[in-house]
Amino acid sequence: MCGILALILANKLGLAASDIHEGLGLLQHRGQDAAGIITCGEKGRLYQCKGNGMVRDVFDAQQLMSLVGHIGIGHVRYPTAGSSSHSEAQPFYVNSPYGIVFAHNGNLVNAAELRQFLDKEAHRHVNTDSDSELLLNVFANNLQQTGKFRINEEDIFTAIKGLYEQCHGGYAVVAMIAGYGVVGFRDPNGIRPIAYGRRGSEEAGYDYMFSSESVALDALGFRDVIDVQPGEAIIITRNGVTSRQLVSKQPFAPCIFEYVYFARPDSIIDGVSVYNARLAMGEALADQVLRELGADHDIDVVIPVPDTSRVSALQLSHKLGRPYREGFIKNRYIGRTFIMPGQHMRRKNVRRKLNAMALEFSGKNVLLVDDSIVRGTTSREIVQMARDVGAKKVYFASAAPAIRYPNVYGIDMPTPHELVAHNRTTPEIASYIGADRVIFQELPDLIEACRKFNPKLTRFDTSVFDGKYVTGDVSTEYLSMLDASRNDSAKAQRDADAPETIGLHNSFGAKRD
Repeated sequence: MCGILALILANKLGLAASDIHEGLGLLQHRGQDAAGIITCGEKGRLYQCKGNGMVRDVFDAQQLMSLVGHIGIGHVRYPTAGSSSHSEAQPFYVNSPYGIVFAHNGNLVNAAELRQFLDKEAHRHVNTDSDSELLLNVFANNLQQTGKFRINEEDIFTAIKGLYEQCHGGYAVVAMIAGYGVVGFRDPNGIRPIAYGRRGSEEAGYDYMFSSESVALDALGFRDVIDVQPGEAIIITRNGVTSRQLVSKQPFAPCIFEYVYFARPDSIIDGVSVYNARLAMGEALADQVLRELGADHDIDVVIPVPDTSRVSALQLSHKLGRPYREGFIKNRYIGRTFIMPGQHMRRKNVRRKLNAMALEFSGKNVLLVDDSIVRGTTSREIVQMARDVGAKKVYFASAAPAIRYPNVYGIDMPTPHELVAHNRTTPEIASYIGADRVIFQELPDLIEACRKFNPKLTRFDTSVFDGKYVTGDVSTEYLSMLDASRNDSAKAQRDADAPETIGLHNSFGAKRD
């Protein structure tokens, strides 16, 4: 999962980098492995700064001032394909044709075929293992076919339509064409989110920004926020906005895990408030607790695992008639353990990240509420922490159903044998994490918790729960390849082998010491 932004200012003397930097900070929850910004100045010259680490680590005031230009795109990354080396940091750039910059959130399921096509037929060099670079080169190759000195909107739409036919999977993309403008588009099923908005006035002119989540648009003063539709492409230049629906026959199926975990609660995605969806998840989960434990249950207190589950836990406690308490205090300077590369790193950081208060646990039967249970590593540590400070019984409730299948559309969900629910019953999962009982949300209840706020969403990508992949082209062979390449040991080996080829840059061809 990654966060993407693109900005074009009405004032050609403005510096886009400042707003992009602030926007990336607001999307930091979507990726903590790397960050990058590329801007476009006068005469189409590009300026960049990117590298591994959090937004605050990659950029300083001097670097931001050197990122001149009123157009730019930004990216925060966590790795799904490729490694965690500097060379994987986005945005990516190709100089031919026209100078194209690209940032991407998602994952392609036919990357191997595209890599072969680009090598043998298009003769385009791909420098990394990232499928984002594949998307960029497919787009660039399609634009190259025009053979024109200058391109127009029709050429861009034609190139994106060709990309839709060639690239399969879940993806949201922002692109910048040097000296021209910015482009945003979304996969034909709308699996990965992207929206855009504007600020300013007709008299002074409008600034436009694309963002993975509406929260960045809201915080930076952008209004009239519109979700990019599945299979739709948007071109924004200083002359205005042009949109075109390029694919329209595929089922609209946004990723439901955005509402469960990834998105900030103050975001609205495809017309659904993430906050309201999580309240509804908590209410439905309370019903499930009552079905499994009965109305005469012995729960004394409801405690969330911060931060994502707080909203659901609050609503659940209200419906159960049990007090809601903050039993875990979070160190906010430790990253999200789910998106940390490497099992050892995740396990090591759980107790650094959370501290249990004995006051809320000692002598009590507690119901811990989390958004989901993935590997079980974090859950097991948290349950043990509750017991260490005196909890009598520890029940564990998940706002999401049991995760039994890998994600192929941009979430670095572990391989099946690394998922705690894979080939385990619910009692076996409870035993593994050390809980007295584990209670999972039912999938129909989760779907309804999201769909009720936008009835037009008749389907979601729920493949991690039911193994049904909405694009319909995920083969057993592809899943086997993922199993071999995504496990923690394979990732660790890739990171050890990856050359550190790119550091922080202020402009193309000028490396910063």
